[in-house]
Amino acid sequence: KRVINMKRNERLVDFTNFLLNRPNRMLNLNEISKRYEVAKSSISEDLVFIKRVFEDQNIGIVETFPGSLGGVRFTPYISDEVSRDRALELADLLREENRILPGGYIYLSDILGHPSNLKKIGQIIAHEYCDKQIDVVMTIATKGIPIAQSVAEILDVPFVIVRRDPKVTEGATLNVNYMSGSSSRVENMTLSKRSLSIGQSVLIVDDFMKGAGTINGMKSLVHEFDCFLSGVAVFLEGPFKGERLVDDYKSILKVDQIDVAQRTIEVELGNIFEEK
Repeated sequence: KRVINMKRNERLVDFTNFLLNRPNRMLNLNEISKRYEVAKSSISEDLVFIKRVFEDQNIGIVETFPGSLGGVRFTPYISDEVSRDRALELADLLREENRILPGGYIYLSDILGHPSNLKKIGQIIAHEYCDKQIDVVMTIATKGIPIAQSVAEILDVPFVIVRRDPKVTEGATLNVNYMSGSSSRVENMTLSKRSLSIGQSVLIVDDFMKGAGTINGMKSLVHEFDCFLSGVAVFLEGPFKGERLVDDYKSILKVDQIDVAQRTIEVELGNIFEEK
C-alpha cells in the first residue's frame, strides 16, 4: 500500500511503525521507496535516524544491505544489561507476599496475565535465541501459551500448543507417552500432525520447570516430527531433589527455597545470566 504526500516527520513515524510490525524480515528498499514515493536515498537517510534511536533505546538493531536488491531488516534486541534488569524486576514480583499456595505451589497467574510482564519474559528469551534459526516456538497448555505467544511475536514465527488430551478440532494427532519428572507417572501428550513440518527448528518454552518431565516429553515430540530442537527456555526453575530429565535448558529465574510456614520464596536469576 502506497503512502503519498507525507511530510518527512510523518514518514519517519509511519516508517518506524512499518519496521516494528515486521521484525526479522528482509524488506526490499525499492518496495519501501515505492511505498512512500520518495527516492531510495531519502529512505536511507530515514534509516540513519531510526537505527540510532532503536539502538539508543534498546528497541532493536536495524541492518541495511547494499546492492540493486538491497534491503533492510529490523531485529528486536535488548542489551544484556537490560535483559538482566527486567529479570530482576520479575524476581521482585515473585517475592511478593501471599504468593505461596497450599502444598508449596507458587501463584503465577497474575504475573503471566499481565502484558508488560509477558513482554519482558518474551524479550529475555528472544534475546537468547535471536542469532539462531528458529522456525517454530512450542509450549504445552495452558500457562505456557502466553509466554510462547510473546516469544513468537518477537521472533516473528508461529507457535504450536501441545495438549495432554486430544481435541477433535486438532484433526489427526501424534501422541507420545512421557515420564513425569516429579511424580514418576507415565502420562500422555499430543500435537496436531499439521503443527510441524519435517526439518523445522523448534524452540521449546514453558512457564515452570521442576523435574522437566513435561519438557522431556515435548523433546520427544520434536524428534517424532523429524524436527530439530534449537533450545529449551523456561520462565521459572523450581527446586527439585534428584536428577532432572533435561539438563540442557535456560531459565530466567530460579527458586532456591520455598518456606511454606513463613510464606517466603528465595529467588535468584536463572542460568541465562550465569555467563553475563
